[in-house]
Amino acid sequence: MSNNPTTSATKRAIKVYISGPMTGHPDLNFPAFHQAEQAISALGLHPINPARINPDSAMGWTACMRADIKALCDCDAIALLPGWEYSKGAHLELHIAHRLDLYVVYTDRMDTFKVLGLDPVVLEGGVA
Repeated sequence: MSNNPTTSATKRAIKVYISGPMTGHPDLNFPAFHQAEQAISALGLHPINPARINPDSAMGWTACMRADIKALCDCDAIALLPGWEYSKGAHLELHIAHRLDLYVVYTDRMDTFKVLGLDPVVLEGGVA
């Protein structure tokens, strides 16, 4: 599969999965996830926020990761929050993103989307 986002005819917004640390952070770091979601939306992209996928703090880590990974697999890019490198979940998500040939960006450098030449709307089926 190719990392070229222009291989079919049906338009849709680029889906960007937000990844970062939750465990051990106040409010599971949800404020940082919601802030990244707003920033990604402001770029005209479609954010996928695990804080919205798993809003119940009583869910176990494994149950959350199963739901999150399902959502990640439908994305075109992954955006890493600061501190991602200290999160075993974010490491797993990044590993999967690499294997699926997703674009990787960092939320503290959102201009990376422009550097990669990503238009907010791509043609369906471009990324694995």
